[in-house]
Amino acid sequence: MTSADNLDDKHGRARAGRPKVLSICERKKLVLVAVNDLFTEGGIDGLTISAIAKRAGMSRRTLYEIFGDRETLLLAYLDDLVSRCLQPLSSDEQELPLNDRLRLLFQARTEWGSWDLPLAILRLAIDSSAEAPSIGQRCLEIGGRRVEAMIREELERAVARGEVGKLDTAIAAAILRDMIQVPVVDALLDNTFRPDAKDRRARTELALDIFLAGIGSEMVSGASARGKIPKASR
Repeated sequence: MTSADNLDDKHGRARAGRPKVLSICERKKLVLVAVNDLFTEGGIDGLTISAIAKRAGMSRRTLYEIFGDRETLLLAYLDDLVSRCLQPLSSDEQELPLNDRLRLLFQARTEWGSWDLPLAILRLAIDSSAEAPSIGQRCLEIGGRRVEAMIREELERAVARGEVGKLDTAIAAAILRDMIQVPVVDALLDNTFRPDAKDRRARTELALDIFLAGIGSEMVSGASARGKIPKASR
């Protein structure tokens, strides 16, 4: 099929008889939706390459061409989820005081949704860690290490601006990450435990208050910090 075969006519109508050719990005989105739906219906055991390909409306070959293997596909699902919930600050947001920047950093852009599939993926990573340690390492990069890097970037910006005194930003970022991180181990070991969104927000706020006081950041009152953060870009 040539590139001309994919073009609409001059009025913007799709040419009759020719199915739309999806981009790689569009195919990935279809696959990730299929993964979520199939897990809801049949759990982790239902997430076979054949089932996912069928639900996404594509061949197994296409699925393998995009993701390589099932583990990479599941990690892509986890990466997409984290990326939609947690994103770096915009250039305008970077001009805010440190306490506002950190609060915006942990202000989820979208709801996390169910924890069941992410936890199932983490269990698979743990189970395969001896034979395939790269899967577990990738989970860390997607989650905790990404968060830590984003915190450290803002702390280094704060040191450069004189918002806080000199400090080891790597250690400080690791400490704050541990303070705000939900108890994932509890959820992995106790299938009846799921982190509550309200409790997560309260944990984050208290952790930030304690952390900022600990590093000597000039803080505004809690009402100001939580009530006057710009929302336009979120």
